[in-house]
Amino acid sequence: MWKPAERIKYEVIATDWPSSKEISQSKMFTPLDVGPMELLQRTWIPAMVPWRSNEEGEVTEDVLQWYRRFALGKPGVLVVEATGIRDTPSGPLLRIGDDRYIEGLRKLADTVREASEGKTRLLIQLIDFLPIRRRPDPIKYLERFLKITDQHRQHLGMADDSDEQVRAKLSELGVEDLEAALSAKEWEDRSFGSRQRVTDTHIPEIAALPETLPTLFASAARRAEAAGFDGVELHYAHAYTMASFLSATNTRGDGYGGDVQSRVRLPLEVLQAVQDATDDEFTVGCRFLTDEIVADGSGLEDACYFAERFAEAGMDFLSLSRGGKFDDAKQPKVGWAAYPYTGRSGYECMPSFISDKQGPFGRNIDPVSEMRRRNRASGYQTPFVVAGGIHSFEQGETVLQQDQADIIGFARQALADPDWFEKVRLGRGDEVRLCRYSNYCEGLDQKHKQVTCELWDREGLDQPGVVKSFDGKRRLIAPAWSAV
Repeated sequence: MWKPAERIKYEVIATDWPSSKEISQSKMFTPLDVGPMELLQRTWIPAMVPWRSNEEGEVTEDVLQWYRRFALGKPGVLVVEATGIRDTPSGPLLRIGDDRYIEGLRKLADTVREASEGKTRLLIQLIDFLPIRRRPDPIKYLERFLKITDQHRQHLGMADDSDEQVRAKLSELGVEDLEAALSAKEWEDRSFGSRQRVTDTHIPEIAALPETLPTLFASAARRAEAAGFDGVELHYAHAYTMASFLSATNTRGDGYGGDVQSRVRLPLEVLQAVQDATDDEFTVGCRFLTDEIVADGSGLEDACYFAERFAEAGMDFLSLSRGGKFDDAKQPKVGWAAYPYTGRSGYECMPSFISDKQGPFGRNIDPVSEMRRRNRASGYQTPFVVAGGIHSFEQGETVLQQDQADIIGFARQALADPDWFEKVRLGRGDEVRLCRYSNYCEGLDQKHKQVTCELWDREGLDQPGVVKSFDGKRRLIAPAWSAV
């Protein structure tokens, strides 16, 4: 992963934990209405992919236990991982692209409600992503995958030669000469792996996305409602389809790209379709970016505009992240796919304890605060969720007291200690296991391994009933904690 040039090491410290009396007077542990949904506290666990499903995208026992463990901590909101709206193979990631998934998802919703004693509201994040291929072996790419064109023949002066002869000649070229002989897209396919973009409108399926996606999202939301979820979070962030429509890099010429008004058009149409497909008591919000952190990408001004349009259209909440793009991802190893959290934009999404002068904690707070300020000035009251390097009560409570956001998201900190919410609520914050922000968990995610936390995954491995990772070296669930 990209690291700042300064490489300043930060230590996570939180010593001023509140008493139970102080908690009773806090803002964090007070109710809040989010559209039709009442939160009992202003805390939020954002969606995190744990690689606990199977190749069919089903709710497995490991999935149930993963979310049950978070629910035992009784956060205000728990968002289930990015769940695919298409019924197409996507590895061990949850899917919601067919009615056959409803029964398993209903078990998940019931599990969370039982474990949290009804105190945690449950959302599921709905995602669409376009095909991406692993980086090929360079020789095999030229021999098998590259389609020989007239441009190749003209560049090499081989107008009458066979495809095999052209491939052989290309294979003899040095790196610089080969890059000059290939198109920019062909060079990227060879060096990073093939990846479709929303601007590839020469592909019929890509051209048709404005027609197909509203129905796909609406059908998925209907299934989530049938399964008993309190609502959905539309995934409009990071490197995926809907974020790519919002991006300033979206140059589609069909009315769904180009200027900011056209780029927000499909996200608004998806929202409308979801609202039409679900009951008024079903919560619908989205997660999007304050800043893409890539060259020629969208920044804060675009984000403020999107927030106003989303609020105007009736989004029940706006959850903000930043970065996490393919545009600046590092070159993957041969046989691996590009990972959108390896460049600078990825660092901004998940900053580590090795950072710059700004530090890794709360880097998204100021942009969210500005977005919320402008939104309120326009007359909207839509709740804003902020996350990113927030681990202490003092951090979160200060944000709320200063009206910089309405809800505090804890992702890596909740993974480090799922009981953060109950420990702090009961005045026992000194028992919290603090995230080190080493991004050990992110490293596992990059390798598509079952995600765990280094602070607890080697603890009590010999205890009865401990479920372990595939290699048997790590426990999959944080050890139990009791308030008694």
